[in-house]
Amino acid sequence: MNDKEARVKYIRALERFLSSCVSALKNEQFDYDLFVKRAQKSLKTLHKVQAVRLDSTYTHTLEAYANLVVSTIETQNADKDAAHKRLLKEANLLEKEKYRGSYKKEKHKTRGFDDGY
Repeated sequence: MNDKEARVKYIRALERFLSSCVSALKNEQFDYDLFVKRAQKSLKTLHKVQAVRLDSTYTHTLEAYANLVVSTIETQNADKDAAHKRLLKEANLLEKEKYRGSYKKEKHKTRGFDDGY
């Protein structure tokens, strides 16, 4: 497997891990213990993929989020509500970073332009 294939495989595994965590976090009947079990199951599949060097800011934050989830699970915080809010906030910021560079066309750009003629 060459470097590009390994990188794509690792990024896809990270994104699957993120989507699994986000769907559990955004559930209306959130259960912290169920989230931990689901995250540990997703981590097993994530650890099967070889980690590679990542370059973009989105992929760095994606990897940092995975590490944050691991550290949150390992510490077993007494305040589960605060851990839920923090993980959800970081996931939302990560999704915002993912779509930060998307292009949005101006609908009526000629109305804003007045050159005086």
